[in-house]
Amino acid sequence: MRVLVVTAVPVERDAVTRAFGGAPESVALPGAEVHRCGAFDVLAGGAGPAAAAAATAFALASASRPPGAPASGPYGLVVSAGIGGAFTPLTPLGSLVVASGIVAADLGAETRDGFLPVTALGFGRDRFTPPPALVRDVAAAAGAAAGPVLTVSTVTGTAERAAGLLAAHPGALAEAMEGFGVAEAADRAGVPVLELRAVSNAVGPRDRDAWRIGDALAALTDAFGKTAPVLEGWNRHDH
Repeated sequence: MRVLVVTAVPVERDAVTRAFGGAPESVALPGAEVHRCGAFDVLAGGAGPAAAAAATAFALASASRPPGAPASGPYGLVVSAGIGGAFTPLTPLGSLVVASGIVAADLGAETRDGFLPVTALGFGRDRFTPPPALVRDVAAAAGAAAGPVLTVSTVTGTAERAAGLLAAHPGALAEAMEGFGVAEAADRAGVPVLELRAVSNAVGPRDRDAWRIGDALAALTDAFGKTAPVLEGWNRHDH
């Protein structure tokens, strides 16, 4: 089965491809470049849900015959991957999180009574649920925690905002900026989606000196080294 892995930036893409060893084949797409590693195509789609959705949708639409490459068949799974912030101490720095729910945490409207999600406004959706059996298997293989991962368009920078997100989404383990966009595109193409994050920082007051980006990228490489057989061998019809 072919797997599309969508990261935000090239450093995350490269961390994923290192898990497979050797030099990846580069396949050019308009506005992007896919690194092909056997059954895995790894794409740096851009930061934020809009860029992630657009890049994922284009890659999925181009799957049968990317420009300049032979036809290789459609994708059976899409993975949103990268680093992210975590609601510590539930998920410490350098640990891994697999999303049991991919949640658009700031898609909706502010009112005098507080935030209303888009679903409360009577349209749209604010959550995607990855296949539970796949979440369980990947978490076990990677030694990761499983729980909701929030997608935000603005990275949290205060303790008050972090507390508000946790109050609205009890049990949330992490936040990032691309998962919901990737999931939206995958869902419209009828392809299952997963989100895997390595923790680089705590959600809350912004303190770049405390971030552990190098450790998180190393954890991301290790995670794909451990989970590649699970991802490649997964069959949605067996679960």
